[in-house]
Amino acid sequence: MSATQTSDVPTLLVKIFGKDRPGITAGLFDTLAAYSVDVVDIEQVVTRGRIVLCALVTEPPHGLEGDLRATVHSWAESMKMQAEIISGLGDNRPRGLGRSLVTVLGHPLTAEATAAIAAKITKAGGNIDRIFRLAKYPVTAVEFAVSGVETEPLRTTLVTDAAALGVDVAVVAAGLHRRAQRLVVMDVDSTLIQDEVIELFAAHAGCEEQVAEVTAAAMRGELDFEQSLHARVALLKGLDVSVVDKVRSEVRLTPGARTLIRTLKRLGYQVGVVSGGFTQVTDDLKERLGLDFAQANTLEIVDGKLTGKVTGEIVDRAGKARLLRRFAAEAGVPLSQTVAIGDGANDLDMLNAAGLGVAFNAKPVVREAAHTAVNVPFLDTVLYLLGVTREEVEAADAHEES
Repeated sequence: MSATQTSDVPTLLVKIFGKDRPGITAGLFDTLAAYSVDVVDIEQVVTRGRIVLCALVTEPPHGLEGDLRATVHSWAESMKMQAEIISGLGDNRPRGLGRSLVTVLGHPLTAEATAAIAAKITKAGGNIDRIFRLAKYPVTAVEFAVSGVETEPLRTTLVTDAAALGVDVAVVAAGLHRRAQRLVVMDVDSTLIQDEVIELFAAHAGCEEQVAEVTAAAMRGELDFEQSLHARVALLKGLDVSVVDKVRSEVRLTPGARTLIRTLKRLGYQVGVVSGGFTQVTDDLKERLGLDFAQANTLEIVDGKLTGKVTGEIVDRAGKARLLRRFAAEAGVPLSQTVAIGDGANDLDMLNAAGLGVAFNAKPVVREAAHTAVNVPFLDTVLYLLGVTREEVEAADAHEES
C-alpha cells in the first residue's frame, strides 16, 4: 500500500541544502533507492546558487530507518551539504477550498510590500502553498499559489492597497482554464502605442493644444466620448490625406508591445485592438503586428481631404465592450477567457466585461474599477499575469532566431 492511498502511512521528509552542483538530485535518490522507499513528493528550489531539495518518501522496511538516516547524512557530508530528516505520517495536509494565483509586480519589489501582501493573504483566510518567481526584469514578478479563500474576496483584499505599497497585484482563479486558449483585446492610444493618434493629426493641423485638452477631459470621464470625438475631429477639417502616412510613421509602440503580441500568438492566443482612434492607423497596426481583430472609428475623406467628420459605427465606451463580445464570439472563446487592457475611462465597460481587465498606466478612476492594474511602462509585463515567465519568453525568442 502506497502513501498516496492513506494518510496514516509513516513517511520521512528528507531535506538537503547547500551549494548547488550537478548530480545532487540523482545522488540523493540513488542513496535512497538502496532502502526500497517510494517517492511521495519532491520539491526543489535553487536561489543564488544554493539548493533546497525536499523528498517525502515512505518509511523503509522495519529496522532500516536508522541505517537510512546515517547513510543520507554521510552522503550529504561527502557532498559538503547538510541533511535533515523528519519522521511523520502521510502526505501534505489537504489544501483548503478555493484556489487562486496571486501575481505581484514590483519595480522594485520591497520586503515591506511582500510582508504586507503575505499578511493580507493570511488575514483573508488564505494559505500560501507555493511562491515562484516569474521575472527579475524589467520588473520583479512573483506568483503566490493560495488556497483556502475564494478568488473574489481575496482580490478585493489585495488590490485595494496595492498602489500604496508600490506594487501591482493580480488575482485570478487557478485551474485548467488558465491554460486554455484566450483572446486578448487592447486599447490602442496610450496602451498599445505611446501616443494619442488624434493629437498626432492635430499637430499637423496646428490645433494640438486644443485637441489635447478635450482628450484629457474625455479620458478622465468628464466629457461624453462621442461628443468629444466629433468636436476634436471637426478641428481636422481640410487636412490633406497625405497626413495619414505621416501619422502612421510617427506612431510609437509601447515598450514590450511586440514581445507581448509575439508571445501571445506563439501560445495560440488571438489578439485584437479596439480604439476610439481611427482605422487609418489601426488597420496599419493590424497588418504590421499580425493582429486577428481591429476596430476603430473612420475619418471621412473626400477629394483627398479630411472632412472633419467620422463615418460608420462609433467606437465609444459601450462600443468597446460590444466589440470585445463580438471578437470573443468570432474567436470561439468564452468571455471568461478574455483579457482586456486599457487606460482610459472609455475602456471601463470593456475591462469589466472581460474575464481579466487590466488597467495599464491608467487614470485613477480606471485603476480603482479594473480587476488589476499595471503601473510600469512595459506592456509585456501583462504576460506575467498569465503565468508566462521571462525565461520562457527569452527561450522562445532564442529558438526562433536560431
